[in-house]
Amino acid sequence: GGGGREGERAKAQVTVSSVGEDRAVLLGFAMMSFSVLMYFLVGITLVKPHLSSDWNQEASCILVRVYVLDEWADCRGASTVPCLKVLVNFSTSEQVRLHYDEESVLLNNECFYIPKCQQDRKALVDEVQKIKDVLAETRGSALRCLWEPAKYPDDAILKRKYTLGLALWSLLWPSLMLAGGALLVGLVKLNQGLAHLCTELGKEARLFCIILYCYDMINKERND
Repeated sequence: GGGGREGERAKAQVTVSSVGEDRAVLLGFAMMSFSVLMYFLVGITLVKPHLSSDWNQEASCILVRVYVLDEWADCRGASTVPCLKVLVNFSTSEQVRLHYDEESVLLNNECFYIPKCQQDRKALVDEVQKIKDVLAETRGSALRCLWEPAKYPDDAILKRKYTLGLALWSLLWPSLMLAGGALLVGLVKLNQGLAHLCTELGKEARLFCIILYCYDMINKERND
């Protein structure tokens, strides 16, 4: 009776352990699958724009003029917003329009910065005025600009929106998830392998004990 109950408890423990290990393996593979999906999304939205960016040449530019155009700019067809225009000189004395980033060039090649659409007019004017005041303080100072003379000869940008640091930082989280999923699956497989090894060693140990017991009994009979 006691041996039967112990066997049943051992079987139940093995079953629960097997179910837990299966769930852990499924979780690990789910984490790795999700990380691959995140790699794909980050690659399309951040890494690809960074690698295909045309704004690779650095140049020193001097801010010449900062002003707001009388005519407001179209904001994605939803409304109109103030247009802040900035002019800079390169070291070659060539005057070009300065934009905040490469996206600003595509939205409106006359504006340095376009506020978010659908704000009240006073908030739009205040936001543009703050940026204008900050830029006006740097008038005459040298700035680090980026430009692409072959494709955009009349434009320069202050910074790139899709930088290498941003791309690497965004790739960090799917990398950690991929490593975590692989580690989880590896630990479960290692645990299963060690359990199987212990079982085999236990069988060999029992067999060895039986052989020693039989050998001892034979020696006793001979001595008697």
